[in-house]
Amino acid sequence: MSIGTGTEQDTIRRILTESGDTWAVVGLSTNRSRAAYGVAQVLQRFGKRVVPVHPKAETVHGEQGYASLADVPFPVDVVDVFVNSELAGAVADEAVAVGAKAVWFQLGVVDEAAYERTREAGLDMVMDRCPAIEIPRLG
Repeated sequence: MSIGTGTEQDTIRRILTESGDTWAVVGLSTNRSRAAYGVAQVLQRFGKRVVPVHPKAETVHGEQGYASLADVPFPVDVVDVFVNSELAGAVADEAVAVGAKAVWFQLGVVDEAAYERTREAGLDMVMDRCPAIEIPRLG
């Protein structure tokens, strides 16, 4: 995968504008010092429904949390992944299993094998990027 290519920018735009507005944010908790907390706020400001996915299943930003993607009782469009790279591949596989349209690995989250598996399953995927940085650029 080459960072910054036109194809990647097309994928970013497609995920942010066409993939749907329900974003499961894996790793989102009530911890305000974590990046997921602020990124989720930005996504909400841009009209996305944020679904917290965290073992504690906490309510964050007014949205009910769930312990896992499989526990979310409605369709999820995009899975935004805020876990360590070692755990990210399993989350990407869960995203495929629940029928998500896209997977977004946050800055610093890299798993080339998961990227390939997810793309082969037909999902859009972005790795090592942040939607809170990318979404304002669409304007």
